[in-house]
Amino acid sequence: MKTVIQIVLTIAIIALGYLCVESINKPIRFQEQHALRQAANVEKLMLTRDAQVAYKSVFGKYTGSYDTLINFILSDSLPLVKKEGSLTDSMREAGMTEVKALALGIISRDTIRVSVKDSLFPDNYPVDSLKFVPFVNGDKTYEMGAGIVVTGSGVKVQVFEAKVHNNIYLAGLEKQEIINLNDKTEKLERYPGLKVGSLEAANNNAGNWE
Repeated sequence: MKTVIQIVLTIAIIALGYLCVESINKPIRFQEQHALRQAANVEKLMLTRDAQVAYKSVFGKYTGSYDTLINFILSDSLPLVKKEGSLTDSMREAGMTEVKALALGIISRDTIRVSVKDSLFPDNYPVDSLKFVPFVNGDKTYEMGAGIVVTGSGVKVQVFEAKVHNNIYLAGLEKQEIINLNDKTEKLERYPGLKVGSLEAANNNAGNWE
């Protein structure tokens, strides 16, 4: 009987030790995975912002459709001023302006068209995947919308918003940690997830991680 009790106590001690270690490791693992996923999603949202700004420069407004934005990135182009030559300090001191230098042929400025993809995205970037949330199974995509807000001074401002909830981009990680994270951000009256831009206010397309 004594041997049986010793065995039971040994197993209980091992189990308790495991639970103690696991209670410490769980939050650490969550934080590591959270940071990894956050970085990947922030990168996509920043690229989305860059593409939206380029889209607006061409069409005068943002788009609420990722498919429209992706098609723009893959098929459209942006104007780029190609500069050759520049004014020296001595030229400027002599009263030479860029307009005069252009007229005299001292410098040249030529506008060319450059692919949106080549301008904004790294080489071989899979643009078609821009709307999909990384690290989660299935075809989860970012929510995106575009519209107009009126400032306090009555000015109409074009805006857009792209976002993903914590429950989506952290899916598969420790549920209680995600609940805790949601509760913390909601108490601060912030969006419980990652978001760039806003449909409610003109915020200069800021990300809520910045």
